[in-house]
Amino acid sequence: MHAAVVTAFDSPPAYEEFPAPTPHGPDQVLADVLAAGLHPRVRSQANGSHYTSSGDLPLVPGVDGVARTPDGVTRYFLLEDTTMGAMADQTVVDLRRSIVLPDGSDPVAIAAAMNPAMSSWVALRRRISFEPGQSVLILGATGNAGRLAIQVAKYLGAGQVIGAGRQPAKLAALTGLGADVTVPLDGDELGQAAADVDVVLDYLWGAPTVAAMTAVVTHRTDRGQPLSWVEIGSMAGTSASIPSAALRAARLQLVGSGQGSVPTRDIVAELSDLAAAITGGGFPVDARAVPLSDVAAAWSDSTSGQRLVLVP
Repeated sequence: MHAAVVTAFDSPPAYEEFPAPTPHGPDQVLADVLAAGLHPRVRSQANGSHYTSSGDLPLVPGVDGVARTPDGVTRYFLLEDTTMGAMADQTVVDLRRSIVLPDGSDPVAIAAAMNPAMSSWVALRRRISFEPGQSVLILGATGNAGRLAIQVAKYLGAGQVIGAGRQPAKLAALTGLGADVTVPLDGDELGQAAADVDVVLDYLWGAPTVAAMTAVVTHRTDRGQPLSWVEIGSMAGTSASIPSAALRAARLQLVGSGQGSVPTRDIVAELSDLAAAITGGGFPVDARAVPLSDVAAAWSDSTSGQRLVLVP
């Protein structure tokens, strides 16, 4: 079979022949891959920077996708940490980590949207006690996952969604996705706009998080009002010097949401509802299918703003 193969962490994958993987155990099957999304998580897997990286090479990247199993059923699947990922003609699917997709599902749309939408969906459904009507601030709302987070928060019943980011043109477009308020990251404007939010979904971390947390806490009308700050991504930095006063001066809980902090069984339990929402048009995503053979060119495409999906 053919696959995208990483042989060095400082080079993009190459389209090469690669041995087909072998299922182990009664719940695993060798499935034909239909679509695999090129997510930021996949890029960090392929360059060895993700916190789950084992450093083993060669590896086939890809953490999830859509496949047809030997019984002819189309499934969305999640892979364990493995060097045999989804960006190949075939991969091993653990049926316990997959769901049967609803009729009418578009494999490319599912592969493009499930991973980025899952970050906010799981955070709101599994990491905190989110209630319909609560207000949500999204840091990094102009990114792909951030834009989907706006739609997910609205879909799950948020009363108000505030999108924060750095690019004015992209910020202005967020209202079309459901954002009630958009605000730049810099200055007191963010603190004033988001003073009384109930939830923050943070895709940035680093210095922007320190500034935003300080601003929100400083402007809070009622510091006894619970505030759940959920750290999801680290686009602006892998560490943040959180002032101790921010944690003492307000009723603030800081949690992370990601692989490890949410059990796999809980993530899998959310997949059917999320897939149904995507199939039903709840979260439009700008996706582009790219032949697996063009993986090297796709890897270099970082400016289109589209979600790239590799298809064998």
